[in-house]
Parts: sequence; C-alpha cells; structure tokens
Amino acid sequence: MTDFDPGAPPAGADDHAFAAWAATTAGELLLRIRAEGLTGKELKDAGDLGSHDLLMRLLAEHRPDDAVLSEEGKDDKARLAADRVWIVDPVDGTREFSEPPRDDWAVHVALWTSGEGEKGELTAGAVAQPALGRTFGTGEPPVVPPRSSERPRIVVSRTRPPAFVAALAEHLGAELVPMGSAGAKVISVTRDVSDAYVHAGGQYEWDSAAPVAVARAAGLHCSRIDGSPLRYNQDDVLLPDLVVCRPELADPILAFIAEHGTGA
Repeated sequence: MTDFDPGAPPAGADDHAFAAWAATTAGELLLRIRAEGLTGKELKDAGDLGSHDLLMRLLAEHRPDDAVLSEEGKDDKARLAADRVWIVDPVDGTREFSEPPRDDWAVHVALWTSGEGEKGELTAGAVAQPALGRTFGTGEPPVVPPRSSERPRIVVSRTRPPAFVAALAEHLGAELVPMGSAGAKVISVTRDVSDAYVHAGGQYEWDSAAPVAVARAAGLHCSRIDGSPLRYNQDDVLLPDLVVCRPELADPILAFIAEHGTGA
C-alpha cells in the first residue's frame, strides 16, 4: 500500500483529536487492504503489518518525542521512564478483520501520561471500527443511550465464552451477546448493544487501553475484576482481566465474582 496517503491531522489537533485521526486513518488503510483479495493468514499479516507501520510513521512524524507500546512492535522499556506513551493495537480482532464482511474489529490508539501521580493514567484515546464507519474517542465521548433491553446483556467472546460469565449471566438474569474484538466489546456497551463486558481470560495493555479510555470518558465503570484500578504502562504488559459496564451493574457483577471467582 505504498500509494496510501494518510494526509495530515486536523490543524492544531490536541491529543484527543490526534488519537481519533490516527485510528481512523489506519482504519481506512485496513479497509483498502481488506479489499485487495487476500484471505486467511495473508490478510491477517498484511493488516497487522500495514496498520502498525502506518501508526508508527504517524507517531514518529507528529508526536516524535513520545514513547510507543504497540502489539506488533518490540517493547522498548525506555517507555517506563517516559512521561507520554502511546499504547496502540494496529488491528484488534485480526480474526474478524480476516472474515469480511464482519465489523467487530478495531484500531486502538491511546495515550498514557505520567501526570502528577506516580502511577500515571490514560488521558486520551480512540477506537476506530472501520467497517462501521465510526470512530469513538475521548475528545467527543460517546453518549450512552438509556438501556433498550429489559434484560442485561453481557458481551462475550464468540469463540471462547468463559463458563463463569455464563453463571454470572444466569445470576443476573442476563443474556450473552457473542462478539469479536475486545475493543468492539467495550464499545458495544457505549452503543447500547450490550450492558457489560466481563473478561478474565488474559489480555494485554493494548487490548484495552484505548477502549477503556473511551468508556471512562463516556461515564462507564471500568476496573479489574476485583474492583481495583486498571493500570497501564507497566513493566509487565499483561493485563488479564477487566469489567466495563453501566455503573448500576458494577456492584452486582463485582460481588458475584468476589463470591464465586472465575474458575481460573
């Protein structure tokens, strides 16, 4: 895709606008790659590499002093001493990306800053869902609609739904909604496609950083399954579990997990 011209970010773009622009631009490239006729592993690899290379180029050009943590790149531990670290997932849901016309895949671009606290925090982020033609960001956070379903809906992996979530759904009188990428799952809560995403099967920082930044900005509850905060730009980038849900569901979900565990 050497002929792909990403253009330039909006004039005077702050970190929120830059994250949304970068994620959207990578998504546009991925749609072009998806239309080239590749299939299977070739399509997955082309998407991963193409989006990663583009995001690294955009960050190097427009945020040259910042560190980067990408799923597809080598982890440079210099980020641990940096004040600003971009955490990106070039294609979240590579399997779904490789199965046109599925739309439950995403591009994640998030910014972690050290701030005044010793632990730092996510301060901007965007999740592009290119096949939906939408990007969800912290600059203009999604407005979560009133719940349209009488029963709570818990979004789960379409291939590996965990048994403890099925037990949780039974306890809450909820239904399960199968879906692909982690980003699509988190964003589905902001879209009133689901009401909660509960995961304990292993993830990494890039799987959730941008979606969590957007979900927090939209007013949703975001935490580890024990209720503790989600921390980013850590030495160990494994961040194996999370709960993202409408605020009123947080207490019953966390209480159930505290009593029954996850079976892990």
